Formats: sequence, C-alpha cells, structure tokens
Amino acid sequence: MLKLVKRSDMNTKRAFIIRASAVFLALIISACFILLLGHNPLEVYIALIDGAFGSWYRIQDTITIAIPLIITSLGILIAFKMKFWNIGAEGQICMGAFLASYFALSFNHLPKPLLLLIMFFGGIIGGGLWALIPAYLKVRFGTNETIITLMLNYIAIKWVTYLQYGPWKDPDSMGFPKIADFTDNALLPEVFGIHIGWIIAIALVIIVYLFIHHTKMGYEVSVVGESQDTARYGGINVKQIILKALFISGGLCGIVGMIQASGVDGTLSVDITSGYGYTAIITTWLSGLNSAVIIPVCVLFAALTKGSSFIQISFMIPQSAAEILQSMILFFVLGSELFIRYRIERRKAKKEVY
Repeated sequence: MLKLVKRSDMNTKRAFIIRASAVFLALIISACFILLLGHNPLEVYIALIDGAFGSWYRIQDTITIAIPLIITSLGILIAFKMKFWNIGAEGQICMGAFLASYFALSFNHLPKPLLLLIMFFGGIIGGGLWALIPAYLKVRFGTNETIITLMLNYIAIKWVTYLQYGPWKDPDSMGFPKIADFTDNALLPEVFGIHIGWIIAIALVIIVYLFIHHTKMGYEVSVVGESQDTARYGGINVKQIILKALFISGGLCGIVGMIQASGVDGTLSVDITSGYGYTAIITTWLSGLNSAVIIPVCVLFAALTKGSSFIQISFMIPQSAAEILQSMILFFVLGSELFIRYRIERRKAKKEVY
C-alpha cells in the first residue's frame, strides 16, 4: 500500500526541477499525440511559439490575452490567501462590466478621462459588491463559498444575457441581439498598439504585492488564511477581514470586466468573460499565490492559448485536438504540484499478532 506524506524538505531548486520535468513529459506525450495526427511534433511546437511571439502583432494578441488573466489572478489570490475559495470571478467580471457599461452608455457626454475614471470605479464596485454576497453568507450563516460563488456566476451571466436580448438591445442592430457600441470617449486608449490595460495590470501587481507583504490588512489576511482561531486570539476581527478582502478580490475582477468591455469588445456582451474567471483559478494556483510570479505564468498561459489557435490554422488541426494539447500540458504541470507538496511512501504492513 502507498500513502502520501507532506514534504518539509522541498526547496526552490527541487521544485523547479519537478515542474520542468512535468513540462518535458507533457511535451513528449503530446508529441506522440501529434504523430498520431500525422504531423511532425517539432514543426508543430515551433509553430506554437511562432504563433505566440512570431511578430509584433502576435505578441500584442498574447499580451491582450494575458492582461485579464493577470488581474483576475490577483483578485483570486487575495481570496485564496484566506482559504476562501472564490470560484466566482466569472460573475464578478460580468457585474463589473455591467456597471462600467451602464456609465459608458448613460453618460457618454462626459469628457473621456472623467468617464473612464467613473467606469473604472464602477467596475470595482460592481465586482466587489457581487463578491460580498458569498462573503456575507459565509460569515453570517457558514455557507459553502465554492457553491455560492459558482451559482452566482450563472446568475450574473444570465443577467447580462437578459440585458443583451432585452432592455439594452440596440434598436439599430436590425434585430441582432447586441448592445450598442461604446462611443469613443468610453474606450481605453492604446499604448504601443495595446490598450492601456497592460499598464493597469503591472501597477496592480505591484499594489497587490505591497498590500500582501507590507500592510497591516495584508498581514491579517495571511493570518486568517493560516488559522482563524489564531487570528481571533490575536485580536483580529475575522468576519470583517473576510468581508473587506472579498470586496477587494471581487473589485479586481470587476476591473477586468471594465477593461474587456472598454478596451477589447467596445461594448457589453454575454461573452465578455471568455472563460478568464475559470482559467485564472489555474494560473493563480500555479503561481503559488505569489503576485510577482503571476505575470510570467499568465503570459506563458496566454502564449499557449494564442499559439494553439495559430497551429489550428497552420496545420488544419481541429480545435478539440489543439485543446487536448493544452490540457495535456496543464495536466502534467498541475500534477507536478502534488509531488512538490507530497512524497509517496510505502505503508508498512502491520505485524499480525497471534
């Protein structure tokens, strides 16, 4: 019989070797799959990298995918630090986008800097208030936050769907279920050909790092995550910390909604999240809840997404096959976390007593 024993001797070098080995194994297994499809694995891998970084236009696309992943991962990180399993980033992105879009559509006569600022804080409030619902239910009734946040995702998406097909449907769209495009003063400006969200993402990484490591509240969030009893013994108001931290967590996800609506889509739509809320759970976990590591992890993940799209076209590989390649790499990398945290030992057989 085998058993898992928690490791206490893992250092950074060994963890890196295990993760690198997992990626290497994933590439070998994926190569076998590519061979079965009738393609040269080396050519496909080179095309994967070329598709993500082969030109400035492709790099721009990769960064555009990485921006929402980075900010959403930061939001999820703050909740996960407290061991509050916030699976509701999708809904919080939707509600942030909803409130930001309300201001974009209703106050489009305002000057651009003022309107964008109002939309930015609208995104924070929309996402933050939506995250407060499961936080309040948790501290008041002890509900399971995983289930509540997951259910709220569906409610938020259906709410945006209702708006798109109902009261917010553009009368000039000739019957097509679409919300009106934002006017120019509600669109994010570009820097180096990419919307300004990449600067916001870098700034937020620095802010969240300082918040976690150099503020009293960040310290209290970490203590609550280690042990709520210890936090109470130390005089920390656990309920208050959970509520405040979840508002910040949801607020960050709400910023993503504002950025996607204003910087990418130019309007609100039911597809505004593009699954970033769920994908960011993986990137947050892979970063080891370290805000500084989130950027490289999210950029590599975005490159994998962009590169997979490219090889679909270049090699006429079906989308499902490209997704299998992505999943294969993710499966091995996530699986390697088990061997970083635990080692496998053989359970000693009990001696029979006669």
